[in-house]
Amino acid sequence: MRECGNEVLTEVTYLILLAFCTPNHGYGVLRFLDENTDGRVKPGAGTLYGAVNALIKKEWIQLCEQESRKKIYVITEAGRTVLDRETERLKQNYRLGIQILGGNGDGDHKDISKH
Repeated sequence: MRECGNEVLTEVTYLILLAFCTPNHGYGVLRFLDENTDGRVKPGAGTLYGAVNALIKKEWIQLCEQESRKKIYVITEAGRTVLDRETERLKQNYRLGIQILGGNGDGDHKDISKH
């Protein structure tokens, strides 16, 4: 298993790893991204397959099944470790933002424009 390190993931890589928490294929990942970001994150096919290849190389996802030309991948233990670390990092940043900006995390923020 490759070292997981403390890599900071891009948003797209983070979301793609989430999509592979259950067995998935390229088109399924694109649907996952569209549905779970309200269409905000729409990588092109080249970006997606480049990311998939990088995740395979890092051993964060692995092939679990192949149906004809459709390859289905799933997250590995190493990938899950990276995803858990990144989720904790994002939570810490979110909490810091709420602490500094005020509010309860639901868009209810203090007006800090006068600071």
